[in-house]
Amino acid sequence: MSRIGKKPIDIPSGVEVKLEGNLFTAKGPKGTESVAFRDEVKVSVKDNQVIVEPNSDDRKTGALHGLFRTLIANAVKGVSDGFEKKLEIVGVGYRANMEGSNLNMALGYSHPVIVVPPAGISISVEANTKITVKGSNKQAVGDVAAFIRSKRPPEVYKGKGVKYEGEYIRRKAGKAGKK
Repeated sequence: MSRIGKKPIDIPSGVEVKLEGNLFTAKGPKGTESVAFRDEVKVSVKDNQVIVEPNSDDRKTGALHGLFRTLIANAVKGVSDGFEKKLEIVGVGYRANMEGSNLNMALGYSHPVIVVPPAGISISVEANTKITVKGSNKQAVGDVAAFIRSKRPPEVYKGKGVKYEGEYIRRKAGKAGKK
């Protein structure tokens, strides 16, 4: 049995949960998220808590037990608090700004890099070099942040590029030169 799966999920105030067959839906101030779970686990709502239980004791069911408990917990947290990822742009002349809801970045290419956020995701820019991606779906927020980072990943010699906030870039020494 999964240790993570054993923990009940507390439902915060302002969040409504609904179970319809194998579909768990959470609705809150930040939006609505749904999780389709498999028959190997049983989901129930009791005393303002969501409880996920396995239907058998085999190894695969234990893994799915922890997985679906985490997915449901992320859905509940996403509709109540939301998720965010912060990125930093490092490099001379590298900057970002918002044009409407689109992110426009100058990353050293001959053309601007424009990122259109998908539905449910909002992007904001502070001080031309700090980008914040927010939304209620943890996977979508991470995907958009990774997509923005992929436009110019940090390089190992000077550390220039788009990196996650707090990410450590391992540096390499350049050419040794003449002595």
